Amino acid sequence: MIARYASVAVAVALLACGREKASGPPGAVAAGGVDTARTPTTGAPIVMFVGTSLTAGLGVEPDEAYPSLIRQKIDSAGLNYRVVNAGVSGETSAGALRRVDWLLREPVAVLVLETGANDGLRGQDPDSIRGTIQAIIDRVHAVQPATRILLVGMNAMPNLGREYVTRFQAIYPAVARANGLAIVPALLEGVGGVDSLNQPDGIHPTPAGHRRLAANVWQVLQPLLTPSS
Repeated sequence: MIARYASVAVAVALLACGREKASGPPGAVAAGGVDTARTPTTGAPIVMFVGTSLTAGLGVEPDEAYPSLIRQKIDSAGLNYRVVNAGVSGETSAGALRRVDWLLREPVAVLVLETGANDGLRGQDPDSIRGTIQAIIDRVHAVQPATRILLVGMNAMPNLGREYVTRFQAIYPAVARANGLAIVPALLEGVGGVDSLNQPDGIHPTPAGHRRLAANVWQVLQPLLTPSS
């Protein structure tokens, strides 16, 4: 969730304000968890987005968040998938791990995993973050071995220091290599630090910013989807 380079304290405060109340079991999706599909038939395979407020679409309309824009691209490509946005504002990787079993109540064809940004904002140890992300992947494989995982890379605030930034940003390519996963190198590529593509908080993208996020994800996600017969 690195857009403007505000202090970590300010960023964490913004994240706390952005948390949304969840309904359902502990850790259940809030703004996320919405089935954004419109045209696919019932029973179509699911593409699920698990993530933070960036995925939940904090500050924009549900149809403007990048998972919904991906759904539009899927529809335009004639692919028969349901898209589920399971993003939760303020969630850490540990929170995502606690939700995995609940999220996988139905078969998921592709799980797009965007997590760890809030851990980084809190300056958590990168080795610990990597371990939790690996635990999420292991749990997905245990519950649904056929699910394909697309890992979404994140960046760290530069004011955390060069060493921390280097270690944090190394998490995602290392996890992807270790598990043979497809990876979006950086979700916020072309958006982070661009005033016109971010809301006033300097952290969450505008609708135009989400369109760029959707493009970043789609170029890696599309090859993972099977054309409709």
